[in-house]
Amino acid sequence: MKKLFLLSLFVPLVSFGQTLYKVKIITDIDYNENVIYPDKKDLLDIYIPEGKKNYPVIVYFHGGALLAGSKEMGKDIGVKLAKSGVGFVSANYRVSPIAKYPDHLNDAQAATEWAFNNMGSFGGDLKNIYVSGHSAGAYLSAVLALNKDLKIHKMRKIRGAILISPFLYVEETAPVRIKRDSIYKSIWGTNSKDWKKASVSSHNKGNNENFISIMAENDEVWRKEQNKRFINKLKKKQTASYIEMPNRNHSSLVNKILDDDDQVSAKIIEFIQRTIIN
Repeated sequence: MKKLFLLSLFVPLVSFGQTLYKVKIITDIDYNENVIYPDKKDLLDIYIPEGKKNYPVIVYFHGGALLAGSKEMGKDIGVKLAKSGVGFVSANYRVSPIAKYPDHLNDAQAATEWAFNNMGSFGGDLKNIYVSGHSAGAYLSAVLALNKDLKIHKMRKIRGAILISPFLYVEETAPVRIKRDSIYKSIWGTNSKDWKKASVSSHNKGNNENFISIMAENDEVWRKEQNKRFINKLKKKQTASYIEMPNRNHSSLVNKILDDDDQVSAKIIEFIQRTIIN
């Protein structure tokens, strides 16, 4: 396991009714040592609440429409959650046009598997590992948690999925995006059957995970509709909730995570406190 850089942060404040922890950041860990991807796409960073034992862990995937983005986009939310006692793993994954679905999902699965195999040695509680992400990363998290055909479900139990403003129904999203820009053909192709296979609509039975969809008051109407529909279907069989953050849009949900009026991090912690196994 490769560890290239370590940084410690300390802020003596109190948040969410808890003493804030000193945060250790370890960057550029190779979560898939069997491959070497360009641009560090097989690397992840971890954020550790020092001094806390058996803490829950979030494995987080950045946004960027599956075309761009990096693990560094998770730094602010990772630091903020780790200060409050939640371990955080921010992972790179291959993006299109070089990668084609399900490459992105396979990388997300490999990063999550790394967390199950390794975060225990850093103090993480393997009974309480969650997947999360923003936008495209949240889409990957949803499919990762729902698709019971993935090998990770045969050995591991993902405790929940924390979805921050994802798109979900690829059969609806792909044709609109391809019409706007042909580069989106490189993600899911042009076959409607492939779009359906990549969509949450093909994997909506779940595995008794807990789900939360965190949306912005000013998110696009179509995106909010997809998430409401998704959560309402899940509610019939398992725990799932939908909430909207006031005075936020798709980007500012995560870009303003450090602002004084941020509510996203508090909602994430509340969700974990509600669903955690002691």
